[in-house]
Amino acid sequence: MKVLIDMNLSPQWVKPLTESGFEVLHWFTTGNPGAPDSEIFEFARLNEYTIITHDMDFTQLLALTGAENPSVILIRSKNIMIKSFSEKLIQTLNENREVILDGAILVIDDDKMRIRILPLK
Repeated sequence: MKVLIDMNLSPQWVKPLTESGFEVLHWFTTGNPGAPDSEIFEFARLNEYTIITHDMDFTQLLALTGAENPSVILIRSKNIMIKSFSEKLIQTLNENREVILDGAILVIDDDKMRIRILPLK
């Protein structure tokens, strides 16, 4: 699975995700760090990446466009430190691989995970 880490998450997320078998890019090394979310969204859509973010704007773009992709993993935890959250994120990605590849929003917080299938209606 190909994942694109948004600017609001540390580039240090690349290592544990790569070590877990994911093809990982961080936007900082891929595009203009000041690019609008719409540019990141379009890059992910065209190149079949799932966006991992701490930013609600990507879910809003999916709602506005009615797009079927890219999938978005929205981390809603207050603690987004890699040590605290990487295991949960990796487990969520592995357990939900098919639904992510088909197009979905996964919202992960400290206690639960919610899935919305794309396109949003």
